[in-house]
Amino acid sequence: MKKSNLIFILIIATKLLFISCKTEKSVAIRESVPTDNGLVSGTYSEDSGITVFKGIPFAAPPVGDLRWKVPQPAESWEGVKKCTTFSASPIQNTPVPFMMWTQEFIAPKEPLSEDCLYLNVWTGAKSSEEKRPVFVYIYGGGFSSGSGAVPIYDGTEMAKKGLVFLTINYRVGTMGFLAHPELTSESPNQASGNYGLLDQVEALKWVQKNIQVFGGDPNNVTIAGQSAGAFSINYLVASPLTIGLFHRAIAESGGAVLSTNQLARGGDLKAAEEAGVKFAESVGASSIAELRAKSAEEILNGRGPGKPIVDGFFLPQSVGEIFASGKQNDVPVILGWNEDEGFGGPPVPANEFKQRVQKMFGDKAEEFLEKFSFETDAEAFAIQNDLGALQTFGIQSYKWMELQNKTASSRVYIYRFERDVPYAGGMNDHGAFHTGEVPYAYNNLDMSPRPWTNEDYKLAATMSDFWVNFARNGDPNGDGLPQWESCTPDNLKAMRFNTEVKGSDLPNIDLLNFLDNFYSKN
Repeated sequence: MKKSNLIFILIIATKLLFISCKTEKSVAIRESVPTDNGLVSGTYSEDSGITVFKGIPFAAPPVGDLRWKVPQPAESWEGVKKCTTFSASPIQNTPVPFMMWTQEFIAPKEPLSEDCLYLNVWTGAKSSEEKRPVFVYIYGGGFSSGSGAVPIYDGTEMAKKGLVFLTINYRVGTMGFLAHPELTSESPNQASGNYGLLDQVEALKWVQKNIQVFGGDPNNVTIAGQSAGAFSINYLVASPLTIGLFHRAIAESGGAVLSTNQLARGGDLKAAEEAGVKFAESVGASSIAELRAKSAEEILNGRGPGKPIVDGFFLPQSVGEIFASGKQNDVPVILGWNEDEGFGGPPVPANEFKQRVQKMFGDKAEEFLEKFSFETDAEAFAIQNDLGALQTFGIQSYKWMELQNKTASSRVYIYRFERDVPYAGGMNDHGAFHTGEVPYAYNNLDMSPRPWTNEDYKLAATMSDFWVNFARNGDPNGDGLPQWESCTPDNLKAMRFNTEVKGSDLPNIDLLNFLDNFYSKN
């Protein structure tokens, strides 16, 4: 045999060996895994049986000339990259606890960096042939803060229940959502803004390319998020850029089908560009080049734009318009909110609240006061608490349910989380507050320093079982669990998560109908 032919055969054999190691049982996931960019190693725990890979790059660092550009491919590397520590969290104001959000809910204070496009994987698989359901969690934080390294997002417990669990980072604040005429002009997509959402799309593309070698099934991907993460889920379900990237979705306390608040209101590209020009001027930059030369701290201090928009690329229309015309991704969803979200400001006495109702609902105020009458301050406080949960979050779930049943075929499951989260030692009682369900849904109570009871652990086990079942087959129901009926306009049912978990009629239906009619006509 000629030497040249032998060399050719050896080259082909080497390539085939690399390809096969991504799909054959011989891949030892607990040792190292071959991704598209190179080998990565994680940390295997004998106690949990889970291998964790932290800080895997899914895109190039968005720094320098890549600041305010769509995510670019990550560079490949030689040898084995040790992925044993979390990457830096996205650059943001220093995360500090506030209101009901104590340390377990807050992103790590450091490191913070623009170089943040990394993801984390938890898997109990031993080989790439297992094809476990994949679960991608997207953090909240008002699109201005957050991190995939927050303790209550840890994926160990969900991986122990059979999922391949991921958390991802995405750009937040002005770094993630600045629009500007120059940025639009330089973009091949003729769009700017929404970079944080495009980061999420890039991470989902990474999942499609790589998750099989971690024992995951790229044809069974669930995306989930809470607060701004739930708004992100609604945007991802609506976007034409995500077709085929996921198969189920969970939105906890968030959505954007109605323009009820700033995160859902969006705005068009032109208005966002104008805001971007004003921001650049405010920090002394007359061009994007000058703006890119500014330090991250100067950009942060400028307090520029930082929310999703209708950019004509990621979002060709508003989410509501996309859903109304049936152009969204048709996937099963779990939607819900918490009983005491904590929004709407401090409650005011009955007489003052009646005045606020006039300003809030205009010509619909009298109808509101007739349907939801109150005389005492206690009655007024209760209605304000309900409005605080429903106006920002509950009505989004309700309208999403309505539109999905009208223009798509996949089922919708609705819940309300009602457990008063335990508090002690400097904590305050905020009831079933915003984000309070997350440690339960992902079975991570031990990541929080709270005086949990056996009832809390039982609730966490049940709620996380529902989430895992849904990730497996698009239906949360399973052996030993209460029956969770899907929700339609003709069968308004919900699951109630408290010390007792039970299905019931959808809570607050009269108030939801009022808000639906009000916001749909405004």
